[in-house]
Amino acid sequence: MSPLLDIDDLHVSFRAGPPWRKRDVPVVRGVSLRVAPGEIVGLIGESGSGKSTIARAVVGLAPVSAGRITLGDDMARRSRARHVQMIFQDPVASLDPKMTVGAQIAEPLAIHGIVPARERRRRVMTLLGRVGLPESAYDRMPHMFSGGQRARIGIARALAVEPQLLIADEATAALDISVQAQILNLLMDLRDDLGLSLLFITHDLAVVRVLCDRGIVLQGGRIVEEGAPETLLEAPRHPYTRALFAAHISKAAWA
Repeated sequence: MSPLLDIDDLHVSFRAGPPWRKRDVPVVRGVSLRVAPGEIVGLIGESGSGKSTIARAVVGLAPVSAGRITLGDDMARRSRARHVQMIFQDPVASLDPKMTVGAQIAEPLAIHGIVPARERRRRVMTLLGRVGLPESAYDRMPHMFSGGQRARIGIARALAVEPQLLIADEATAALDISVQAQILNLLMDLRDDLGLSLLFITHDLAVVRVLCDRGIVLQGGRIVEEGAPETLLEAPRHPYTRALFAAHISKAAWA
């Protein structure tokens, strides 16, 4: 089976430094990974490891210095905005405080011309139910919802254009543990019901164990280890993976 997402030897650099001495700073260094249809892959690493840069490169928001990113049957760049959608870490910042929830979920339907105007409200109502929100959410403003509910709104908006691949960038990091578990269960249900693929970006190995079919560990913009979540947690080979696990255990002990 052909992969839905195929990244081959990806390099991403950014210009940095004072105006008189700018230089290219490598952030992603030769990353190759694949996500199969219906697969959930966890991209694991601490801040600065290059996780989010890879995600931004996939959706065309970060410059690719070298390498190749192929989506499906090499879908056209114009179609990426529809077939690949992101779920952001901060649902508050990603939602427009001046627009109703219904208007924000309906907006991509209008942009891509997926649903006629007269049918958009009904489509949004269906999406709200799909993510566990009441129909009354349609006419309410984002500030009227909790963090977990805002995360669900972000997921509903991402689902509106019927994507094949969701990229979740630390989508549960800011949530309480109980709410985090609810969102993870929702994402697994969406994978099972809709056949979605998911690239899940996180620093938490425990989340990868619950959600993902496979985990990929990044350090300094390079892949240092990958495998089944159970293997990464119980028999990590790379010192960096062991350090991440030790940090998680230490954090849990103090919680």
